[in-house]
Amino acid sequence: MAAGRMKLELFRVVQGTGRLGVLTGLGRTGQHSLEVPGCLLYSHCGTVPHLTQDTLHTLSTLPSVTQITLSNIAEHQEVLEAFKDGFKKFSGLHDTVLYCSLHDPATSFPTGHTTYKTVSVWGSGGRIELTVEKFMDLQKTIQPDWYQSMADGETWQTNTSRKRVRKSVDRTLAHLDECLLLHQKSQELEGVEIFGVVEGGDIQEERVRSARETAKRPVAGFCLDGLQTGSMDKALRTQLISAVTKELPDDKPRLLQGVGQPDEVLACVEAGVDLFESFFPFQVTERGCALCFSFDISPDPERAGRAPPAVLELHKETDAAGETQQNGDHIIDDQTQMTSFEINLKDKRYQDDFRPLVEGCGCYCCKNHQRAYLHHLLVTNELLAGVLLMIHNTAHYHGFFGALRGALANDKLDLLKRRVLGERDEQIKTKL
Repeated sequence: MAAGRMKLELFRVVQGTGRLGVLTGLGRTGQHSLEVPGCLLYSHCGTVPHLTQDTLHTLSTLPSVTQITLSNIAEHQEVLEAFKDGFKKFSGLHDTVLYCSLHDPATSFPTGHTTYKTVSVWGSGGRIELTVEKFMDLQKTIQPDWYQSMADGETWQTNTSRKRVRKSVDRTLAHLDECLLLHQKSQELEGVEIFGVVEGGDIQEERVRSARETAKRPVAGFCLDGLQTGSMDKALRTQLISAVTKELPDDKPRLLQGVGQPDEVLACVEAGVDLFESFFPFQVTERGCALCFSFDISPDPERAGRAPPAVLELHKETDAAGETQQNGDHIIDDQTQMTSFEINLKDKRYQDDFRPLVEGCGCYCCKNHQRAYLHHLLVTNELLAGVLLMIHNTAHYHGFFGALRGALANDKLDLLKRRVLGERDEQIKTKL
């Protein structure tokens, strides 16, 4: 397989693992780039939920890579084959890089349907079983700019046996070898990059083996699978990621699947992760909530260290209910629970709250509307509620990644962690 254009240029490595840089040479023409650490643009069939393309592009800090998933697209294969010009043109996407993953990170799916030669995805019409040949036929039809290899990722449950985990690693490596062979023979996929998938459940030995073997293959980067929110203890996940990234080459990107909460993003960046999926703002929007956590690391003493009042209010709510911990942890295996990074605008306390969602936020929602209006839209089930919340949550989340890169560049990662986790700098606390 010919060497691809994708290249990771690192500017700094902070504390030995946190990586700051830029991923260049993206897309068929190689003209796009993506700053790291960064995130992809989450979509359903190429469209960001609740937003039209015109509305989406009112946001100023959108990533250059849009994520689509086979679970949403596989059932439309015949239509795309008849269209012939690929999914990007079919869906009207312009000036973006298309990345195709296997599963939708915002949606849970049934397990227990993998075999030695197949994996399954779940669309609106039910289960779709994929062999490597069918998987690659889909990639030829979709014509993405890069895609993850087919993988057996059903070993994230805590009771998975060592034997099952070992089989998962072996199957995923076998799938990768078959994908690479078919990729090399395909004219439709010329210039397209493929990411190898690292599996291994919660067993470090298997994680390391998967990483070492995948790194031997001619892949453009790596997807770390089976480490999603709720699948295992956070400390164990960080330990596994650190062990895996030590085995991977420094000049290729690492994409972590299924992790989106800000506190978890920070921990995983410190462990060596470069890229994330941005499904978290969508989940928050679907709950009728707004992201309000602080990531301001400016030296202004009037602003630094002050989390928005909404965050402090939420901490009181969740502590009293016993549902959410102070640092953003939520009930394991239930991603519908609120986190301490958001406020629930359905709550009656916001019916006469005429402040913006976040003071100083430059998004359309915060500049033009108040919490009381969002509360009204939500309790009356108006579709505009989802539109305005998605505008704000997307802007806020991508702003957080910008702050994260700034913190790495200016040796302020510890300060950013204190802001995001709602803690106060001791020096500022004394002044206040």
